[in-house]
Amino acid sequence: MTRSRSFFPIFIPGVTVFISSACIMMLELIAARLVARDLGSSLYTWTSVIGVVLAGITIGNYLGGRIADRSDARKALAVLFLISSAACVLTVILNNLVGGLIWLWHLNWPVRVFSHVFLVFLIPSMLLGTISPVVAKIALDKGLPRGRTVGDIYAWGAAGSIAGTFIAGYYLIDAMGTAAIIWMIGAGILLMAILYRPRLWVAYVWAVIYIALTTMATAPMKFAEYSGSALALREKKVPGILYEDESPYCYIAVKQLSNNPDKREFVQDKLTHSIVVMNNIRRLEYCYERIYAAVTHRLSVGKSKLSVFGIGGGGFVFPRYIMEVCPGSRVDVAEIDPGVTKAAMKAFGLQKDTPINIFTMDARNYVDKLLQRMDNGRTARRYDFIYGDAFNDYSVPYQLVTKEFNDKIAQILTDDGVYMINVVDIYDSGLFLGACVNTLEETFPYVYVVTENKARPKRNTFVIIASKEDFNLEGLNLEEPAQDSDLWILSDSDIEALRKKASGIVLTDNYSPVENMLAPVVRRSTIGFLLEKYQVLAQEHKYWGSPDESIAMFRDLIKVDPTMSIKAYSEIAAIRTKEGKLLEAAEALQQAIEYNEKAQIKTNIAGIHFDFGFLLKELKQPGQSKEHFLKAIEGFREKLARTPRSVETTTRLGIALAEVGQFDEAAEYLQQAVNIDPNDAEKYIMLARAFVTQRHYDEAIEQLNKGLGLMLESGRKDDAVRLQKFLEMIKLEKSKHKKQ
Repeated sequence: MTRSRSFFPIFIPGVTVFISSACIMMLELIAARLVARDLGSSLYTWTSVIGVVLAGITIGNYLGGRIADRSDARKALAVLFLISSAACVLTVILNNLVGGLIWLWHLNWPVRVFSHVFLVFLIPSMLLGTISPVVAKIALDKGLPRGRTVGDIYAWGAAGSIAGTFIAGYYLIDAMGTAAIIWMIGAGILLMAILYRPRLWVAYVWAVIYIALTTMATAPMKFAEYSGSALALREKKVPGILYEDESPYCYIAVKQLSNNPDKREFVQDKLTHSIVVMNNIRRLEYCYERIYAAVTHRLSVGKSKLSVFGIGGGGFVFPRYIMEVCPGSRVDVAEIDPGVTKAAMKAFGLQKDTPINIFTMDARNYVDKLLQRMDNGRTARRYDFIYGDAFNDYSVPYQLVTKEFNDKIAQILTDDGVYMINVVDIYDSGLFLGACVNTLEETFPYVYVVTENKARPKRNTFVIIASKEDFNLEGLNLEEPAQDSDLWILSDSDIEALRKKASGIVLTDNYSPVENMLAPVVRRSTIGFLLEKYQVLAQEHKYWGSPDESIAMFRDLIKVDPTMSIKAYSEIAAIRTKEGKLLEAAEALQQAIEYNEKAQIKTNIAGIHFDFGFLLKELKQPGQSKEHFLKAIEGFREKLARTPRSVETTTRLGIALAEVGQFDEAAEYLQQAVNIDPNDAEKYIMLARAFVTQRHYDEAIEQLNKGLGLMLESGRKDDAVRLQKFLEMIKLEKSKHKKQ
């Protein structure tokens, strides 16, 4: 009976501390997930979350002890629970507002991350931290043994922390999502306030308000979405969101970037991992994917079917590309997050009955299983190509970059097989990139590095290629590009410089400090996010008809990162051209050209010269206009040498040639553009115009009839009407010409 008497008096205080501690740990896990949407999931993120929450608990414990001594403990506890419930609402509001505070993006990256977490999560952590000392005072006032009572309170609190961690991590986040959990926590601690002080009328008033706020924050009705967004109770609805979910690993969203073509992006936390054109899987949007494709095509000549393995699925764009260009190939993918696969099937074009073999497990576990089959004397598949696509600039699964893993990869590659991984780093620092090169060279005799040619201080995606046999990368052509890319194939001296930057470090299972090596990249992201914010603001001002404000944002963009000058000046020129301020537009394009001439790494600015040519033509300066068209032609030819199937470049080259009077060659290139992309009505019109300029009416009519048939066949009535009108106009012009 003694045990029973000693247990029940501590039960209610114990349950109270259990609940408050569980709420704190849920809040900590949720904090990391919410912050990841703006700042990614990195060592800085987790350090800030853990540090701020512990600081809040510490301050709360200190204040709670003094509150317990100076007031009625039960009444104080009810009030603290009530205020904590309000703090949950404040947390939601602050998190939705703080991410958009542009002045924060000017801070050093670790300070930026800490500031966000501090502003959003310190207050609720502090308030929940006041609960335990007050509850301990209530328990001690019952005359229970002091040492045992304090120990029991600590034990109940620890048990609550453990329960909150496992319940949130293993179930609630996946089942409810982070925002819903915060509202659930707020409701739970509001109920605790009422239970401890049933006569506290303010609690009932707040309960009514809380229900109304929760409805605006979570209900799917239109009025709730509008009012909730206006009060920052929910994130502003991003246009084009087709799908979103929270998996056990990350926040996932699929956004529509354009309707024609139907282009979509696959987002995990804050980072875009894949972009796809839904009806054209051959069109690879990312340069690293096009490098993967170019190397694969070069080294698989003579092979009709391939055996490939993808480490990480993302939007499953490249695995589908392989299935498209090499029908009948065996494509295996290890994707640890089932939510990623589900999203790809729901909204990113991956068929539910896909022939791709998807293994929902860590890639290393999958490789280990294959090797176990080999060790047991059973047949195990080997791969012609293995593609690593599980890394970003914030979190790298360290177990996938070590020597031990590379040794395993080598065993499941064919003798002429190739292993490619994409690594995000900055060449000028190059710590992680250099370490990856060093590590791969411990396993493979031949290691190469290829990337898009960008300024060396900028964040870039590098493709490291490792093989057992030597091969030549010179003249590597990127097939089916979404945009033109200038490749940089690192020389032996470039790679040697990387080795030195990494101090010869080889990554192993026992030593793989990838987060520390990526610190310069993460810090650089401050600039990247600031640039993104300025670009978003500039485009918003442009959309809402505030050209001067938009131009001011683009000029701020140049101040933050001068390497954005060409893009910013081009946007400024487009705005001024639309306003009819052609001289100011010409000045902006001239500034873009002058910047490029002084830049350390010159960019092919054929597009700038192309736009400048038309602008000068409008300004009645034919001599200078032709000069820029000729420079554009030169630049477009260089681009086509690298990317011969670029529709945009081929089209613009044809137009530029027509502008300088080279109509035969213009028609030739415009014909190529039509052949590459026969579904674009505008290209038929441009080609017809080139033929009409040469008085080749029959050829123009033939092309328009061809395009008209395709438009009608595909049900594109508006495009068909445009072609029909242009066709009738040309027939009329032809008849007039005959009469003459």
